[in-house]
Amino acid sequence: MSAIKALVLDRDGTLIEHVPYLHKPEEVRVLPGVREALATARAAGVKLFLHTNQSGVGRGLFTVADAEACTARMVELLDLGPDLFARICTAPEHPKDPAVYRKPSPRFAREIMAEFGLQPQEICYIGDRGSDVETGHAAGTRAVGVATGLDDLAAELREAGLGQYPIFPSFREAVDHVLSWSE
Repeated sequence: MSAIKALVLDRDGTLIEHVPYLHKPEEVRVLPGVREALATARAAGVKLFLHTNQSGVGRGLFTVADAEACTARMVELLDLGPDLFARICTAPEHPKDPAVYRKPSPRFAREIMAEFGLQPQEICYIGDRGSDVETGHAAGTRAVGVATGLDDLAAELREAGLGQYPIFPSFREAVDHVLSWSE
């Protein structure tokens, strides 16, 4: 298997606790093991990217600046430096609007492939929702799920015909598995 050179990560329910329509930085809580897993991935030379759907913006519940402030707070709490992510994509679209960056749109994945000279098999999407895995599938990249969110991810993937993607009980276990592809 080809070595993984990049991880594209979901935010809510994957790296931080899921809070419906999170827009207050003081409510950001990093999930257990996330900091260590990100540090391990970076030490292995893997580039990290963040791709987060923020439909609360499209619904008029908060602003892009509010969403970005929560991401900034997460980066601060992780304490791995301000350059933790090579690029961050905040998708503000309402679910009923045409998707530009809203997952499962592969647009962000295609942009980072072009910008960073990455091949699809060198990238892995990791997230707690079917849309995260569907994005990896749509972009032709690898993908794994984490059962750290609120939904039944296995059921979501079966319904979408994507039951072949692995699901791990924690972010740390998902990252360890993905990094093992490089060994």
